[in-house]
Amino acid sequence: MNLSDPESYAHPIDPLIREQIMAKLAAVETEHGVRVLYACESGSRGWGFASPDSDYDVRFVYARPVRDYLQLAQPRDVIEEVPGPVFDVNGWDLRKALQLLAKGNATLVEWLSSPVVYRQDEAFVQRLRAAAAAVYQPVRSFHHYHAMARGNYRDYLHGDLVRAKKYLYVLRPLLAAQWVLTHDDAPPMAFEALVEAMVPDAALRAEVAELLVLKRQAGEQDWLPARPMLNAFMDRMLTSMAELQPALVQRSLAPLDALLADTLLGG
Repeated sequence: MNLSDPESYAHPIDPLIREQIMAKLAAVETEHGVRVLYACESGSRGWGFASPDSDYDVRFVYARPVRDYLQLAQPRDVIEEVPGPVFDVNGWDLRKALQLLAKGNATLVEWLSSPVVYRQDEAFVQRLRAAAAAVYQPVRSFHHYHAMARGNYRDYLHGDLVRAKKYLYVLRPLLAAQWVLTHDDAPPMAFEALVEAMVPDAALRAEVAELLVLKRQAGEQDWLPARPMLNAFMDRMLTSMAELQPALVQRSLAPLDALLADTLLGG
């Protein structure tokens, strides 16, 4: 696997499923009068540990016609389909997405490293990645992942039986937080990329590999016995991170403003 190439970590998407997702995105454009600029897989299929019954978490960024941004009453800035047993499809308006980037939101940055991309405007995505890198705030990304790991660990991992996915819902953000501390940069979405880079201990990597096999074979609601080695590792990591954080750096938002104007006006 190639850490620099997100697609090397991608789990295959059934061609029929991909076709259905592409049809859903086309229907969104027609129904709402928008243009989908980027669409990817998030959730367990984007992270690389989907169960056989995992749904498809399709996330996208879209732009409306310019006139919609010049109205006093602004349209809703999200598009959400009612989640079903197979598909969970929703997206953010371009301006909302860029405003969240300006605030240091880690979610859109994560989408941009998804190993499963359904649609993209190549020129737009190239500029979006550059703009996201220019305004990236490691301290906010660190707090996002650290809080997620801490909360999931507290809420789900103290019993004798644990759902397999809950271990991964702690390990993934925990390793992402460690990545931010180590690299001062945005972590990859793919879980195996994080493990490859951030877990040097062979025994621990073997434990994580076994957990991945169990998760990929189990149902979303299946339980398994607690794994003491993983609990001890996560407890040590959370304790060591408690007093750590990157420094806050002031960033110019000019790249985001330029991208918004150029995308809407065709510059």
